[in-house]
Amino acid sequence: MKTRWRGLACLGLCAVLAWFLAEAGEIRRAAAEALALCGRSVVPALFPFLVLSILLVSLGFGELVSPHLAGLMTPLFRLPGCASSALLLGLAGGYPIGAQTAARLYQKGELTRGEAERLLAFCNNSNPVFLISVLGAGVFGSVRTGVWLWLIHILSALLTGLVFRRSGESASPQYVVRENTFQNRSFFAALVEAVQGGLTGMLSVCAFVIFFYVLAAPLAALGGRLGPLLVGLTELFSLTPLLAADGFSFVLAAGCAGWGGLSVLCQTAAVLEGSGLRLRSCLLGKVLQGLLSAALALALRGWVLG
Repeated sequence: MKTRWRGLACLGLCAVLAWFLAEAGEIRRAAAEALALCGRSVVPALFPFLVLSILLVSLGFGELVSPHLAGLMTPLFRLPGCASSALLLGLAGGYPIGAQTAARLYQKGELTRGEAERLLAFCNNSNPVFLISVLGAGVFGSVRTGVWLWLIHILSALLTGLVFRRSGESASPQYVVRENTFQNRSFFAALVEAVQGGLTGMLSVCAFVIFFYVLAAPLAALGGRLGPLLVGLTELFSLTPLLAADGFSFVLAAGCAGWGGLSVLCQTAAVLEGSGLRLRSCLLGKVLQGLLSAALALALRGWVLG
């Protein structure tokens, strides 16, 4: 079975390579657009958040918020209060900061593996600026619509967390060794590590954005509703110019933002590399969040767009 799938993957890659060679001019144009997108939007919006999220975790942000938010995280999601830092930073900073923060918390011993993987199912979320400004104001011509997309996104993430609360196991607190990183870590050393880690993560993010932006280019030419759907499932930024200010686009935008796209999934895999955490929970969580987001948007589209 593995050999068969490997053969099919090689055939698919050969087909993609043949398309690259046949459409070299189109490939260069799409790659140039993706590079411009990274320089204009992705890097300025994401790099500061990557650095700050690493720095906050290194200085013990999870430990600081843990006593205050444990009363919500533990009964709702079966997670310690420090897990709220990954959820909050993920909602504020966008993909893949939530996953990166969860991985850092696990590596520092503040979460067990089961807790970290359960957290991955719902902490990796879209940037509110993208939902409110790019989609809401830019596509639908309404900040109010963007705010509703953002609220739908948050609600679907929390509902996903509730669904996954029974998955995996949680260690009893006395069996988890937690480091007091806030007192023991030098700020300068943490800052240097954060900038270096942010740069590494940023390079991975931009690489996947460019690659999947190029792959999504021929899908956009399919037209109708199938083209935007396939593009949204592949790369979220590429979906924006294909949307119209109508009910279908509202549902599609909400669902694809909840899913994130194959590009975001690969970005998440990159930040989890070497952490010991599996991507499976994140994948299942994003599928569920995408479906919940689309369902909520479908139920609300008449009222929001009306």
